[in-house]
Amino acid sequence: MSDVVIAIEGLKKSYGRHVVLEDVTMHVNRGDIYGLIGKNGAGKTTLFKNLLGLSAFDAGRLSILGAQNAYENNLARRKIGFFISHSQYGYLNARQNLHYFRKVKGIRDKKEVDRVLEIVGLNTKAAEVPVDRFSMGMKQRLGIANALLGKPEILVFDEPINGLDPQGIHDVRSLIERINREEGVTIVISSHILSELEHTANRFGIIHNGRVLKELTPEDFRTADKITSLKVADRDVDRARQLLADAGIEILGTEQARSSLEENYFELIGGEENA
Repeated sequence: MSDVVIAIEGLKKSYGRHVVLEDVTMHVNRGDIYGLIGKNGAGKTTLFKNLLGLSAFDAGRLSILGAQNAYENNLARRKIGFFISHSQYGYLNARQNLHYFRKVKGIRDKKEVDRVLEIVGLNTKAAEVPVDRFSMGMKQRLGIANALLGKPEILVFDEPINGLDPQGIHDVRSLIERINREEGVTIVISSHILSELEHTANRFGIIHNGRVLKELTPEDFRTADKITSLKVADRDVDRARQLLADAGIEILGTEQARSSLEENYFELIGGEENA
């Protein structure tokens, strides 16, 4: 079985004279958390709609799970769960919403709703509250739960952290990582917030003005300048300098380590449990 679960080659899409996607090529491997990075209007959502069959592309090739033609792609799309925009009924609670979408998707097993609610952490009294009363973070988790119905092999999330506060971003990011790790699902996630995808994804596609400019891995970031950093405690800096100098190793520079914004946030509020 091929490791490539989504193969896109030379994809083009226009609306009239307006070119939205131009010669897009990208590959998603099985088990990836693939981050599609681009500013608003770069073509991320249109690319996802082409992938999901919600919009037809003009030219190029698209293969899902090894599909060789349009018919096979349509069959393979049944193995994709997606969360592109909120489509929840506010007057229904989480459980009622999921049972509705379970029926729409033709899933007979009623236990599937309890399974996905547990995965996203809504298997409490929160599941009985009308969705209109949910926070944005809870709505995002419900959308992810909907995408998980039917045990898909691939998940597609369009801007799942958009509009969330720092706690909500942390929660959704942790949830996505856990789903990938524990459920073995390949995930494609878009965002215009580079710092968040850098924490989450293991492969990246940079999309700009309808073109995927480059695909990267974290290793590419580390090896771009052929420089490796070493961390030592402040008390050992002078000794480390001397030892490296004695060994004939050039020191290109030193920089005091800094904690991340997220680390400072949780430190100030007294830890994640107090958020």
